[in-house]
Order: sequence, then C-alpha cells, then structure tokens
Amino acid sequence: MNTTRSGRPALTRPDGTPLRVLVVDDDPDLAEVLSGALRYEGWRIRTAGDGVAALAAARELMPDAVVLDVMLPDTDGFRLLSSLHTVKPDVCVLFLTARDAVEDRIAGITAGGDDYVTKPFSLEEVVARLRGLLRRAGMARQQEDGPRLIVGDLVMDEEAHEVTRTGELIELSPTEFELLRFLMRNPRRVLSKTQILDRVWSYDFGGRAHVVELYISYLRKKVDAGRAPMIHTVRGAGYVLKPTAS
Repeated sequence: MNTTRSGRPALTRPDGTPLRVLVVDDDPDLAEVLSGALRYEGWRIRTAGDGVAALAAARELMPDAVVLDVMLPDTDGFRLLSSLHTVKPDVCVLFLTARDAVEDRIAGITAGGDDYVTKPFSLEEVVARLRGLLRRAGMARQQEDGPRLIVGDLVMDEEAHEVTRTGELIELSPTEFELLRFLMRNPRRVLSKTQILDRVWSYDFGGRAHVVELYISYLRKKVDAGRAPMIHTVRGAGYVLKPTAS
C-alpha cells in the first residue's frame, strides 16, 4: 500500500497523477503552512493572495479543489467562488473563515462551497476534510485500491475486468469496458466524441462519431438501467460520468 509521509494512504487523481489544489488566503504565512501540509500529501499546490491572482492560478492549474478564505483584499470568497466555477465547474471548495455564525455557513454552502472550516483550525482537519471531499466527489482514489477505479457506487477492477454497481456485477464487452474505463478515469470531465474515439478505438474512424453514441447507449442500458443515471450527455460537447447524489 502506498502511503504519504504522514502515514495516510496516498490519494491521487483517478488517472494516477497528483491531485491539484489551489490555496487562496491573503495571509502569506498561513498560505505557506497550508501549502506545506498539502504538499506533504504528494499533491500539486498553488497559492494566491487575492481574487485576481486566484483566477489566474485556477486557469493555469485547473484545480481539483480550492481552499478558499472568505475575506480577501479585493473581493470575498463567496463572489470569487462564482468566478472559479466558470473556470472549473466541478471544483471542490473548502471555505476558511474566522466567522462562525450560522448565516455565514449557510452563505458558504449556498454559494456552492462543499465544506467550511473556522479559524483557528488544525492542519490535520483541513487535510482530512479535503481528502473526504475529493473522494466523495469521485475526483480522487486511494492508491491502495490498486487496479480498482471507483466513482460513486460504480467499481471497476481493471485486472479482473469486472465492473459492479451497488455490488451487482455488470457484464461488459471488451469495447464497452474500455469506454467505461476512460469515463471512470476522468470523472466529472466532459469528454468529446473525438477524444473518446482517439482513446478507445485508437484510430481515425473517418468521422463515424455515431459509433460513440451507439456504445454510450449500450453502456447506459447496463450501467444506468433501473438506477439513478451516471452517464450524461452534454449537448454539443460530449459525455460525462458523474457519481449520483448520495
């Protein structure tokens, strides 16, 4: 089992690359301490001290999560979150604030935040909450999972070539398996028909993108049949696999 230097099981993106986290706080000392703790997890970290710098960093990093201070010199975290969602709609957000009023917590969740930590806080708590957020969102996996990909209640064992949902075995053809594997390695990311053709079929189909539509329909009949749908069409853009709401 792979572990971090802190002894916790290592978390990565589903494709095995390091998780990306943006830390936004106008206190440079606090931002540096937080960044150090997150780098200790093996993650790729960027910092920003205000809203303008945060948006620029987000466009470059495309973070999986943002640790976001509510009070910033040029804006507040709630307004900034709206702008961050235009850069990466599925980003997980953990708010940091010195304010502990119930209305502030409600404002954070209403703005689209996923969790809320009040200053002063422990670094262990911030790391633990981020790990939990990223796993629940299907944006991270533990390396101890080995050949398994997990998105919500959908599980793929890459070595055994087995797929289950809510524990029920799903029989897939080799092509269906490869298509689902590509979707599961990129949860919450919209994949175009061209990207899917290139990755799953590995050669130019001469514009025969309808083959993607056909196999997506096959997968839906097997993965989503009788269950809350996980495979979604984004009109004009492609397809995306999302965990269902718990």
